[in-house]
Amino acid sequence: MFSINEMQSPSSLFSAFASITASIMFFQSMLNQILPEKVRNYLISIVQKFFYFKVHEPAHLTLVFDEGDDFIGRNQVYEAAGVYLETLRGPRTERLNVRKIHKEKELIIRLENGETVTDLYHGIKLHWTFVCSEKPANNKSSSDKASRSSEKRYYELSFHKKHEDKVCNSYIPFILGKAEAISDEKRVLKLYTLSEYYDDQWQSINLEHPATFETLAMDPKKRNDIIEDLNRFVRRKEFYKKVGRAWKRGYLLYGPPGTGKSSLVAAMANYLKFDVYDLQLAKVDRDNELRRILLSTSNRSILVIEDIDCSINLPDREEKKTTAAGSSLTLSGLLNFIDGLWSSCGDERIIIFTTNHKEKLDPALLRPGRMDMHIYMGYCTFEAFKLLASNYLEVSGDEHHLYGEIQGLLEQTEVTPAQVAEEFLKYENNADFALKEFVKFLKGKKIEGSDECESKTKTDENTIVMV
Repeated sequence: MFSINEMQSPSSLFSAFASITASIMFFQSMLNQILPEKVRNYLISIVQKFFYFKVHEPAHLTLVFDEGDDFIGRNQVYEAAGVYLETLRGPRTERLNVRKIHKEKELIIRLENGETVTDLYHGIKLHWTFVCSEKPANNKSSSDKASRSSEKRYYELSFHKKHEDKVCNSYIPFILGKAEAISDEKRVLKLYTLSEYYDDQWQSINLEHPATFETLAMDPKKRNDIIEDLNRFVRRKEFYKKVGRAWKRGYLLYGPPGTGKSSLVAAMANYLKFDVYDLQLAKVDRDNELRRILLSTSNRSILVIEDIDCSINLPDREEKKTTAAGSSLTLSGLLNFIDGLWSSCGDERIIIFTTNHKEKLDPALLRPGRMDMHIYMGYCTFEAFKLLASNYLEVSGDEHHLYGEIQGLLEQTEVTPAQVAEEFLKYENNADFALKEFVKFLKGKKIEGSDECESKTKTDENTIVMV
């Protein structure tokens, strides 16, 4: 530090400034004489850009997640953000969008337009904003569905730019996982069918079928085998990827009507928490239409094609050669989605075919890799009967004195679980009377069988075929 006496006079300071200025002008003159004009301009531009970026480089980065569209697909991050941000609202949140859909159990709560919430992740401060703006209508007729104004909805995520790698590689995957866990906890299963009003579109209702593996009238060993196979399938994502197979599983349910095929599908959906897509092939005209329909199904879902033997007469692969590509629905088109290139478009999917007549199916459908398990849904066994008696009449174990006679009659008659359940529904308040009447019912079925001179062996009623 200089003392007051040591400070230079104003004249001395002016002289020093003039000297420095003269030196700068001298060096500038020298550079102008030595360096060509193009070189000087290039060096000056580099210096200017350096100082510009240092001064004006933005400190924050904003990522935008829009909702996507039906053609390319829904934006998974957008969907996850809506679920996750519901958990972040606090005392400073002023406006929320609350909806209640018919038959949904939970309220749907989302941020309102322009609302911002703050999240803290590993010390990083992140700001989320929901934005909703209106897209302008095009010049087509207002009656055209495509020309109607629609809303563009998206989330903006802002944070300091230095955290970009951690946000993209750690925070966003964290949100996806967290949202999936929240959605699974609140998940309401859906049953999808093809819309009657719009081609190639699904419409849904809540899947409220109460069937579970605990209530399913099925041989215990067969039931346990199915549950074990489902558990093995859902936990083997990396294994399927390692061996180069699409993460899907195919089941063929076959047997007489009323043996519980539809109830088994519902039990599988309730067990896995998978949505169900009920595809009626009679409504599909072309291979390309089938492809669009199947590609619009979601992951973690069950695709069901019931009564495949009689739902539609599919031309075989030879007939397709004489037909313009995509101009008709063919067996090849269906098979290509089951195990061809298109089968890899989606993860964690189950495909189920049902039929009353397995022998009528094209062998191409039964090949390994298409239908991995063949499950025979046969007539009611004694074990299945006891489960039905427990569920409908609250008779447990082997305690009833009529069980011995009933077991013998079941071995000599063909009765479906649906028929047993229907009989029990008539007498649900009196177990003794219901079982007595059921014995009469079985004896009548036995006489009918004798009169028709038909006896069918049930050699494969507990069979599951792994192919």
